[in-house]
Amino acid sequence: MSGVQAGHLEVFALAGIPEVRPGDDLAALLVAALRAAAEALPPRPDDVLVVTQKIVSKAEGAIVDLTGVEPRPEAVEFAKRWDRDARQLEVVLRQARRVVRWQNGVLITETPHGFVCANGGVDASNVGPGSGSIVTLLPVDPDASADRIRAAVREAFGVDVPVIVSDSFGRPWRWGITDVAIGVSGMKPIDDLRGTPDADGRVMRSTIRATADEIATAAELAFGKTARLPAALVRGAHPTLGEGRIAEVLMPREFDLFP
Repeated sequence: MSGVQAGHLEVFALAGIPEVRPGDDLAALLVAALRAAAEALPPRPDDVLVVTQKIVSKAEGAIVDLTGVEPRPEAVEFAKRWDRDARQLEVVLRQARRVVRWQNGVLITETPHGFVCANGGVDASNVGPGSGSIVTLLPVDPDASADRIRAAVREAFGVDVPVIVSDSFGRPWRWGITDVAIGVSGMKPIDDLRGTPDADGRVMRSTIRATADEIATAAELAFGKTARLPAALVRGAHPTLGEGRIAEVLMPREFDLFP
């Protein structure tokens, strides 16, 4: 690709985004943060804007007040055994398309979006005022959330910047969490390299790059977990542009080797 500087990636966390509350115009808040940084950091075509799920969920009102949640007996029993909040477990179960595992203190479910993750994406951290009694849910349609943000940025700056909505997921057989994409707009979330040659000319038969997930993880290193920096520009990743949807990354259940 002409003009691409290979091997160079930059990540810029956006400062000045206030505490997001239900009903806030998140796209406008992000545009304002980009404007504040625009003199030193004008949006460019090789940027990707990564926005955390937490602020998207809060702006869209995807939150639950646990004080009004009555947990089922199974949730109460599991919570007592593993020092969990039974009310949060109840919210996870209500949101689940199916329960994948429920043992060793961990509740893994499949969300209505098709994501398989711990606690169904229901999260009690970094929720702002009401912490301890409030949890956030995943956005109903993270792709549509990304579409709205992308459209606002394009209108404000005249640059069509792809957008990723990110969230933290655990990984099988490894400790620790990493950010992944749960919504995309303006880019393909994966690059299917099967059938193309590698650097030695050998045809790759199974390589599919999780491009959106890799960009989300790069952004998370700039976010941190406690710095209140919920959005970042990732510059130089050069994803494949297009009208991708996050469903493209979801593996059909028949490919699951560990059902």
